[in-house]
Amino acid sequence: MERTEAKQAMQELTMALLYLSRFTEERRFSGAAEFYAWKGYDFGVLNSLEDKDYIRQGSRPSRTKRVYLTDAGQEYARTLLEKYGISDWL
Repeated sequence: MERTEAKQAMQELTMALLYLSRFTEERRFSGAAEFYAWKGYDFGVLNSLEDKDYIRQGSRPSRTKRVYLTDAGQEYARTLLEKYGISDWL
């Protein structure tokens, strides 16, 4: 396995954790289209992930407690799970 710089690893692992801890407001998880995650992670990392359009924090990030996982973010997270050998819930 090739080495990953600490800053990049923080971004990648935060994204993977956001994805793995995702939830939906819909009744059925398997058919849900929109996913959210609680944002108890480093704000610099969250801002960087938002800049890459992997998550959205809303218009007032300091007041929201959750983030929205974009389609690009979900796809990126799935590639990270594969990279690190982590199984998804589904």
